[in-house]
Order: sequence, then C-alpha cells, then structure tokens
Amino acid sequence: MAAMGPGEWSMNVFIFFVLFQFCTSIDTIKPTELITDGDFLISTREIFALGFFSPDSSGDQYLGKWYNKISEQTPVWIANRETPLKNSNGVLTINEDGNLLVLDKNQNNSCVWSTNVSISHNDFIAKLLDSGIQTRSQRVLWQSFDYPTHTFLPGMKLGLNKKTGEKWSLTSWKSRSDPARGNYSFSLDPRGSPQFFLYKGSAPYWRTGPWIGFGFNGIPEMARLHISNFSFMNDQDKVYSTYSLFNDSIYYRVVLDDTGSLQPLTWLQGIRKWNVLGLAPRDRCDDYGHCGPYGSCNTNNALECESLPGFDPKSPRDWYLRDWSAGCARKREQDCGNEEGFLKLARDTSISLVDTSLSLKECENECLSNSSCLAYTNANFNGRGSGCITWYGELMDIRQFTEGGQDLYVRVDSIELGN
Repeated sequence: MAAMGPGEWSMNVFIFFVLFQFCTSIDTIKPTELITDGDFLISTREIFALGFFSPDSSGDQYLGKWYNKISEQTPVWIANRETPLKNSNGVLTINEDGNLLVLDKNQNNSCVWSTNVSISHNDFIAKLLDSGIQTRSQRVLWQSFDYPTHTFLPGMKLGLNKKTGEKWSLTSWKSRSDPARGNYSFSLDPRGSPQFFLYKGSAPYWRTGPWIGFGFNGIPEMARLHISNFSFMNDQDKVYSTYSLFNDSIYYRVVLDDTGSLQPLTWLQGIRKWNVLGLAPRDRCDDYGHCGPYGSCNTNNALECESLPGFDPKSPRDWYLRDWSAGCARKREQDCGNEEGFLKLARDTSISLVDTSLSLKECENECLSNSSCLAYTNANFNGRGSGCITWYGELMDIRQFTEGGQDLYVRVDSIELGN
C-alpha cells in the first residue's frame, strides 16, 4: 500500500476498487471503515475495483482486484489466494497497527490474510490507485505491486531486489476456479546476463534469453510491439523488467495461466473479449532443452533438431528416434588457439554475458581469447548493432526463427572452418 502523507497509506493501482451500498464510489478506507461482501473500492478514474468475489461460482470467497469497466470479471490480484473464505462473511479492515486484514466473521473474526508490516505511525488510510505510481507527496508503506499473483500489469516490476533478496515473480493459478499457487512460475535468474525463466515446478520450461536493448533475445517479436514499451533495469540495488503503455486507454496485461502459458492480452470492447497477442512457449522449439546441448531447433524441418557444426548426436539411435534430449558432443577434442574460428549461424541461443561497450569484431576477439567462450553475437542494443553477448558452458536452446532473431557465431576448429 502507499501513503498519502506521513503515516497515511495508499493502495497501489494494482489493487481494487469499492462501491458502497449507498452508491457512492470511494477509493479510500480508514481504520473505522469496513469492506464486506457487496462493497467495493473504486479507483479515482474507475479503472480498477477491489472487493470480495468468487471465481467461476466456486463458492470460495477471495479479496481481489479486477477491471471495473470490463464486462468479463478479470481478477488481476488476489490477497488470500491460499486461504479462501468458505462463506460470504469476509471483512477487509485496517487494524490498530496499520495493517490491512481480511477477517472471517463466521470464525470469530479470525485473520485469514494480512499485509504483515511493522509501522511506527497510527494515522493510516488504504487507497486504491489508477496507475500504480505514487506521487511525491505519497509515502509507500505497502503495495500490492510488490506481491504479484498471476498478472503482470503496467508499472509493475518483475525481478529481484539485490539488497533485500525480495523477488517479484508470477505464479499461475492452480486451475481456472482455484487461484491458489499452481505448478508454474515466472521469475528472474540473475546469473550471468539476467534473464527470465518459466518453470514447471522447479524445472526450467522456457526462457526469454538476455535483454538486448529493445527486448529479450528469445522474443524477437518484442521489436514489433506498438502497444507497450518494455524496459530493463540492472544496477547495484535492483534488477527488473517493467513496462508502460503508449495509450493508457488500452487495457493490456500479461498473464501466466494455469496451463503454463505466458500470454499478453488486450481487451477488445467491440466483441467484449480478451485478445491473445502471443504466447510462450510458442512451439516445441521453445521448450527448454528440447534439442539438448549443442543442438539447434527448427520447426520447419522434418526433424526439428540438428547438430551444430563440429558436433554429432551423443546417442545417434535416440536422435533419429526423435529423442533429442541428450543433445550432441564435439566430434574432436578442442585444441584451443590452434586454427580456431567461428561459423555464422542465423540462429539464437541462451546463457550469456553482455558487454555493451564492444563492437562485433571486438566481441569476436574477446571470445577467441577465452577458451571457455563457445559463441558470441551482436547484442543489437537499441537496434544500433552495438554491444557483445558471449556464451559459456553448454549451448542450449538454439533455434531458427522465421522472423527476427540474431546471427550466432559458434566456435569451431580448423577442420570445420575448412568444411
């Protein structure tokens, strides 16, 4: 939540809106006020609403936030997702410590959810905002944007606070009617050049690749986005991605659904339907490790996977039976520095380090001087063709894109160069 002044709270835009039974729209509650079933908080411009609801008429009750003016109720944040109320007797209030609480009136006002923060003031309000961005006069004590559920909204951050270890990540619903944490999550891996991974349980399922100035290198279609403007921040305190909309009258969100699909969606008012603009994973070549180490994937080929130059399948029998998970191994032992060079592939790949100061030729020299470097490419920062990405360890998730992507230069020996 955010505060409107010293000691005051204000709810982040990412929360909810409230309409009381006497038909007056309000966006703020004080410690003496309650939100119960049938009451709603409404943000100032009536963008969002906060209140109690039951998804798909499941009967379980949750405190959540959704779009106020969209006919299809679309929850974008839920407070008590793991502790549903089994009745319609939920209450939202602010206690004497300044914490927001969801209470169950049927269980002697037992607490099922709390903001759980320590506050030294006693003059609070909870405010539902339109944008998620507080003005300079506001002091943020707690905000829902710091506790995402399954939806990534404009102004939110996904990433990591390096100082506190706090993570901002998405977690899917368990099912369409159960908002409890599901089997899929989307979070940042800060190692090397930071990138986002989609996980199924604890296993990597898909990844974005590193940030290359206008988007992530595993999502070349980001260069064609005309609705949203994504950015990436990486400094000594925080590393995260966020985005804004070019037109704030558009309803746009990114959702991790219960099937493990990451979907950007816009609302089409004419047909009253959410339109899916894309999804990840998009095909089998997007599956993490589909072709194994040193394999390259192309959905247009009869056999989706092929070996990189200088490599052969580890298990030829499994490979031609279309089990590519073991990947490939080098044909010959490397003799570092002895007539080595790079072959150009019109493809894309994964784990990396980024240096924005190097040209493509300097990038080649940097990679060639380090025996652990297996490949490099142009970082293409902001579309100007500058910067350097180098890869270390096993090369995974190389694929052929039908549009976009980047040329990849893979380290090979003199025999492969001659071939």
